[in-house]
Amino acid sequence: MASNRDETALVLRQDRDRVAWLTLNRPRAYNALSLELMAALQHELDTIAQDRMVRVVVIAGAGKGFCAGHDLKQMRANDSRAAHEAVFASCSRLMQTILRLPKPVIARVHGIATAAGCQLVATCDLAVAADTSRFATPGVNIGLFCSTPMVAVSRAVPRKRVMEMLLTGDMIDAETAAGYGLVNRVVPAGKLDEEVAALAGGIVAKSPLVLEIGKEAFYRQLEMPIEEAYDYASEVMTRNMLARDAAEGIDAFINRRDPVWSGE
Repeated sequence: MASNRDETALVLRQDRDRVAWLTLNRPRAYNALSLELMAALQHELDTIAQDRMVRVVVIAGAGKGFCAGHDLKQMRANDSRAAHEAVFASCSRLMQTILRLPKPVIARVHGIATAAGCQLVATCDLAVAADTSRFATPGVNIGLFCSTPMVAVSRAVPRKRVMEMLLTGDMIDAETAAGYGLVNRVVPAGKLDEEVAALAGGIVAKSPLVLEIGKEAFYRQLEMPIEEAYDYASEVMTRNMLARDAAEGIDAFINRRDPVWSGE
């Protein structure tokens, strides 16, 4: 079991039952994404990508909220073009790392998820939210349109819904976020960890090879024209059918037994 017990660390990690729980640990700043926090989360994700024991990743936030977005105080303290470019480049790399990680990533959301915090929720493969959670892309309220959060949110939320979020900056509640497709499930706050663990556990039971193949294929085909997407998906299915885990899974289904995955 990997575990980061240093309570001063910017990202806490605890592994249990093949799930890596990563907790953003700047509670006094509502886990605002400073350069240092993004670097710490990037490091953990890069490490997990090579860790065969981890099947699923959960990203959570310490304190009263999930993530309030970028650290505006840090950004105003160094107001140069180079500094701003570094922040957004780090954030873009981090979000793309989540998409390309060969393991599913679940956002465990409580409190607020705003601006780049909302972007983080939209980027994760799945999201479970407490019924008290709230979401927003509020940059327009402070003269800073949420352009980079827009990239992820507009791929999760229908066009007119996301435009309303971007143009008004208004908060939406958890049930509305679920209706928009920003989160998968809304549960009572006291049941949040239980629900996330159950969702992660169900995924852990699947073949890790198939999860890796499927996640990569899902995001690649989304950006393709329909004919190209079918050609690509057919090639992926053929490759998948030739894998040992596909043969094991099909044989187990036919013979009414539980499969034993090899990851090959």
